[in-house]
Amino acid sequence: MLHSVKQFFGKAARLPGLIARGGRGSSSAASIRCRILFVCMGNICRSPLAEGAARMFVERNGLVDLVEVDSAGTGNWHEGEAPDPRAQKIARERGVDISRQRARQIRPGDFERFDYVLAMDESNLESLQRLCPDGQQGRLGLLMAHARVFEEREVPDPYYGGEAGFERVWNMVDDAVAGFFAKLDLSELPHDPDRR
Repeated sequence: MLHSVKQFFGKAARLPGLIARGGRGSSSAASIRCRILFVCMGNICRSPLAEGAARMFVERNGLVDLVEVDSAGTGNWHEGEAPDPRAQKIARERGVDISRQRARQIRPGDFERFDYVLAMDESNLESLQRLCPDGQQGRLGLLMAHARVFEEREVPDPYYGGEAGFERVWNMVDDAVAGFFAKLDLSELPHDPDRR
């Protein structure tokens, strides 16, 4: 079901062809070819912004019927809460409404459901590695490994800072999300209509 990390990084991207065709199929769960989960600690700052950036990319490039995005936290402190108001403001200024997102903790089934589980930092990646069932470790990685402009390996937690920190986080995740999609070859991901 999932390309290995080596295959994922080694293949030439064919996404531009899919974008030009506006995706394919109808907008239904059965046509989804790739599911991506963004993970931070509490799921109210970084991962909601990454989900918002990915959702914007997917919508603008006609990939809604092919790609599903979501976010979660390794902790449950903010379960059911909306994203931080500062995150909502930055996203809204970029043309994305993340106000309906609700924080949730990662669940065991997420490691089966999502093809790629991208952590915001090393600490959360280590938490994911401890939780991830054997044989599914290849789904895990750092979002910033896909950045094109930024050299940092981790997205800093902006929670205890001001709006400037949230703006920087948006710029970082937006860059890394675009880099991720530039490497993703949706045409070679197997279609599994029974997988939900």
